[in-house]
Amino acid sequence: MAQKLRIIGIPMDLGQSRRGVDMGPSALRVAGLQSRIKQLGYQVEDIGNVRVKQPEEQPYGEKRAKYLHEIAETCKGLAEMVEKTLAEGIFPLVLGGDHSIAVGSVGGVSAHFRKQGKRIGCIWLDAHGDMNTDETTPSGNIHGMPLAASIGLGAIELTSVGGDFQKVDPRNVVMIATRDLDQGEKIAIKKNTGFTRV
Repeated sequence: MAQKLRIIGIPMDLGQSRRGVDMGPSALRVAGLQSRIKQLGYQVEDIGNVRVKQPEEQPYGEKRAKYLHEIAETCKGLAEMVEKTLAEGIFPLVLGGDHSIAVGSVGGVSAHFRKQGKRIGCIWLDAHGDMNTDETTPSGNIHGMPLAASIGLGAIELTSVGGDFQKVDPRNVVMIATRDLDQGEKIAIKKNTGFTRV
Protein backbone atom coordinates (compact mmCIF):
# COMPACT_ATOMS: atom_id res chain seq x y z
CA MET A 1 0.00 0.00 0.00
CA ALA A 2 1.27 3.48 -0.85
CA GLN A 3 2.25 5.77 1.99
CA LYS A 4 -0.56 8.03 3.09
CA LEU A 5 -0.15 11.78 3.21
CA ARG A 6 -2.46 14.16 5.06
CA ILE A 7 -2.86 17.77 3.92
CA ILE A 8 -3.53 20.28 6.70
CA GLY A 9 -4.25 23.88 5.76
CA ILE A 10 -3.43 26.79 8.09
CA PRO A 11 -4.75 29.97 6.40
CA MET A 12 -3.09 32.45 8.76
CA ASP A 13 -1.51 35.83 8.27
CA LEU A 14 -1.46 37.03 11.89
CA GLY A 15 2.32 36.74 12.04
CA GLN A 16 3.16 39.56 9.65
CA SER A 17 2.16 43.07 8.68
CA ARG A 18 1.29 42.23 5.08
CA ARG A 19 -2.09 40.61 4.51
CA GLY A 20 -2.80 37.93 1.94
CA VAL A 21 -0.52 35.01 2.76
CA ASP A 22 -3.51 33.29 4.34
CA MET A 23 -4.49 32.39 0.76
CA GLY A 24 -1.49 30.05 0.51
CA PRO A 25 -3.38 26.78 1.20
CA SER A 26 -6.11 27.64 -1.31
CA ALA A 27 -3.62 28.70 -3.98
CA LEU A 28 -1.72 25.42 -3.68
CA ARG A 29 -4.90 23.37 -3.83
CA VAL A 30 -6.21 25.27 -6.87
CA ALA A 31 -2.85 24.69 -8.58
CA GLY A 32 -3.51 20.92 -8.41
CA LEU A 33 -1.38 19.93 -5.46
CA GLN A 34 -3.42 16.85 -4.53
CA SER A 35 -3.42 15.33 -8.01
CA ARG A 36 0.33 15.93 -8.40
CA ILE A 37 1.04 14.21 -5.09
CA LYS A 38 -1.11 11.25 -6.13
CA GLN A 39 0.96 11.01 -9.33
CA LEU A 40 3.98 10.44 -7.08
CA GLY A 41 2.27 7.34 -5.72
CA TYR A 42 0.90 8.63 -2.41
CA GLN A 43 -2.57 8.19 -0.99
CA VAL A 44 -3.79 11.70 -0.17
CA GLU A 45 -6.25 12.81 2.48
CA ASP A 46 -7.05 16.54 2.63
CA ILE A 47 -8.67 17.44 5.96
CA GLY A 48 -9.25 21.05 4.98
CA ASN A 49 -8.24 24.16 6.88
CA VAL A 50 -7.89 24.82 10.58
CA ARG A 51 -9.97 27.79 11.69
CA VAL A 52 -7.77 30.80 12.36
CA LYS A 53 -8.83 34.04 14.03
CA GLN A 54 -8.76 37.06 11.74
CA PRO A 55 -6.71 40.14 12.70
CA GLU A 56 -9.82 42.31 12.54
CA GLU A 57 -11.44 40.23 15.29
CA GLN A 58 -9.04 41.29 18.07
CA PRO A 59 -6.37 43.83 19.01
CA TYR A 60 -2.80 42.84 18.17
CA GLY A 61 -1.76 43.00 21.83
CA GLU A 62 1.91 43.26 22.74
CA LYS A 63 3.91 45.36 20.26
CA ARG A 64 6.96 43.11 20.64
CA ALA A 65 4.98 39.98 19.69
CA LYS A 66 1.79 40.88 17.84
CA TYR A 67 -1.14 38.44 18.12
CA LEU A 68 1.02 36.23 20.36
CA HIS A 69 -1.86 34.43 22.09
CA GLU A 70 -3.83 33.85 18.89
CA ILE A 71 -0.78 32.51 17.05
CA ALA A 72 0.24 30.31 20.00
CA GLU A 73 -3.30 28.90 20.21
CA THR A 74 -3.35 28.08 16.49
CA CYS A 75 0.14 26.53 16.65
CA LYS A 76 -0.77 24.37 19.66
CA GLY A 77 -3.72 22.98 17.73
CA LEU A 78 -1.51 22.38 14.70
CA ALA A 79 1.16 20.65 16.81
CA GLU A 80 -1.48 18.27 18.16
CA MET A 81 -2.74 17.51 14.65
CA VAL A 82 0.77 16.89 13.33
CA GLU A 83 1.68 14.64 16.25
CA LYS A 84 -1.57 12.65 15.88
CA THR A 85 -1.02 12.32 12.13
CA LEU A 86 2.47 10.92 12.61
CA ALA A 87 1.24 8.55 15.33
CA GLU A 88 -1.21 7.16 12.76
CA GLY A 89 1.66 6.48 10.37
CA ILE A 90 0.62 9.27 8.02
CA PHE A 91 2.92 11.98 6.66
CA PRO A 92 1.64 15.49 7.52
CA LEU A 93 1.88 18.12 4.78
CA VAL A 94 1.12 21.51 6.31
CA LEU A 95 0.10 24.30 3.93
CA GLY A 96 0.36 27.92 4.94
CA GLY A 97 2.06 31.13 4.01
CA ASP A 98 2.73 32.72 7.38
CA HIS A 99 6.04 31.42 8.76
CA SER A 100 4.60 31.51 12.28
CA ILE A 101 2.93 28.15 11.67
CA ALA A 102 6.35 26.47 11.69
CA VAL A 103 6.18 26.69 15.50
CA GLY A 104 3.29 24.23 15.37
CA SER A 105 4.68 22.01 12.61
CA VAL A 106 8.08 21.60 14.27
CA GLY A 107 6.50 21.30 17.71
CA GLY A 108 4.29 18.41 16.61
CA VAL A 109 7.04 16.54 14.78
CA SER A 110 9.44 16.94 17.69
CA ALA A 111 6.84 15.82 20.27
CA HIS A 112 6.10 12.69 18.24
CA PHE A 113 9.72 11.61 17.91
CA ARG A 114 10.56 12.58 21.50
CA LYS A 115 8.09 9.92 22.69
CA GLN A 116 10.21 7.42 20.74
CA GLY A 117 13.43 8.68 22.33
CA LYS A 118 14.52 10.34 19.11
CA ARG A 119 15.63 13.87 18.23
CA ILE A 120 14.89 15.75 15.05
CA GLY A 121 16.88 18.03 12.79
CA CYS A 122 15.61 20.98 10.79
CA ILE A 123 16.49 22.24 7.33
CA TRP A 124 15.47 25.90 7.26
CA LEU A 125 15.14 27.03 3.64
CA ASP A 126 14.47 30.76 3.73
CA ALA A 127 15.97 34.09 2.77
CA HIS A 128 15.45 35.16 6.38
CA GLY A 129 16.69 33.53 9.57
CA ASP A 130 13.41 33.75 11.52
CA MET A 131 15.64 33.78 14.60
CA ASN A 132 14.27 36.90 16.29
CA THR A 133 12.58 36.85 19.68
CA ASP A 134 10.21 39.28 21.35
CA GLU A 135 13.34 41.01 22.71
CA THR A 136 15.25 41.37 19.42
CA THR A 137 12.49 41.86 16.84
CA PRO A 138 12.52 45.16 14.94
CA SER A 139 8.88 44.68 13.82
CA GLY A 140 7.08 42.66 16.49
CA ASN A 141 5.93 40.22 13.80
CA ILE A 142 6.02 36.61 14.96
CA HIS A 143 6.69 35.29 11.45
CA GLY A 144 10.30 36.32 12.16
CA MET A 145 10.49 34.14 15.30
CA PRO A 146 9.61 30.48 14.57
CA LEU A 147 13.12 29.09 14.26
CA ALA A 148 14.16 30.85 17.46
CA ALA A 149 11.13 29.39 19.25
CA SER A 150 11.94 25.93 17.90
CA ILE A 151 15.39 26.02 19.49
CA GLY A 152 13.93 27.31 22.75
CA LEU A 153 14.41 31.08 22.47
CA GLY A 154 11.74 33.71 23.02
CA ALA A 155 8.26 33.87 24.49
CA ILE A 156 7.18 30.84 26.54
CA GLU A 157 3.85 30.85 24.66
CA LEU A 158 5.79 29.85 21.54
CA THR A 159 8.60 27.72 23.00
CA SER A 160 6.06 25.55 24.88
CA VAL A 161 4.03 24.63 21.79
CA GLY A 162 4.13 20.83 21.57
CA GLY A 163 5.46 20.55 25.12
CA ASP A 164 7.83 22.34 27.45
CA PHE A 165 11.14 21.21 25.92
CA GLN A 166 13.59 22.35 23.24
CA LYS A 167 12.17 21.10 19.95
CA VAL A 168 15.40 21.17 17.95
CA ASP A 169 18.99 21.29 19.11
CA PRO A 170 20.48 24.28 17.25
CA ARG A 171 23.43 22.07 16.27
CA ASN A 172 20.92 20.03 14.26
CA VAL A 173 19.69 23.02 12.22
CA VAL A 174 20.89 23.80 8.71
CA MET A 175 20.00 27.18 7.23
CA ILE A 176 19.94 27.32 3.42
CA ALA A 177 19.65 30.42 1.19
CA THR A 178 19.62 32.75 4.22
CA ARG A 179 20.78 36.17 3.10
CA ASP A 180 18.97 38.71 5.28
CA LEU A 181 19.61 38.61 9.04
CA ASP A 182 18.82 41.23 11.66
CA GLN A 183 21.55 42.05 14.17
CA GLY A 184 19.74 40.21 16.97
CA GLU A 185 19.47 37.12 14.79
CA LYS A 186 23.22 37.17 14.06
CA ILE A 187 23.97 37.31 17.77
CA ALA A 188 21.52 34.47 18.51
CA ILE A 189 23.01 32.28 15.78
CA LYS A 190 26.58 32.84 16.99
CA LYS A 191 25.63 32.26 20.61
CA ASN A 192 23.58 29.11 20.05
CA THR A 193 25.41 27.35 17.21
CA GLY A 194 29.03 28.16 17.77
CA PHE A 195 29.38 29.68 14.31
CA THR A 196 31.92 32.49 14.35
CA ARG A 197 31.00 33.95 10.94
CA VAL A 198 27.39 34.86 10.23
